[in-house]
Amino acid sequence: MNEDTLNMEVRKYLKKVGVTSQREIEHAVQKAIESRIISGAETLAVKMTLNIPAIDLNYSIEGEIDLE
Repeated sequence: MNEDTLNMEVRKYLKKVGVTSQREIEHAVQKAIESRIISGAETLAVKMTLNIPAIDLNYSIEGEIDLE
């Protein structure tokens, strides 16, 4: 295993995850506000799960997103 390659590939993947996740969250929140599902002043519970079946990795990170 080349540790430099692993590091670069993980960083590249995490950048993609971060950008895509932010875009999807922003879109879903805006749609929920427009549909009056939420008011826009809530704190939303959030959970992200990382799964790599080949190495039996299943890890979840929980948090909150304050909208106001």
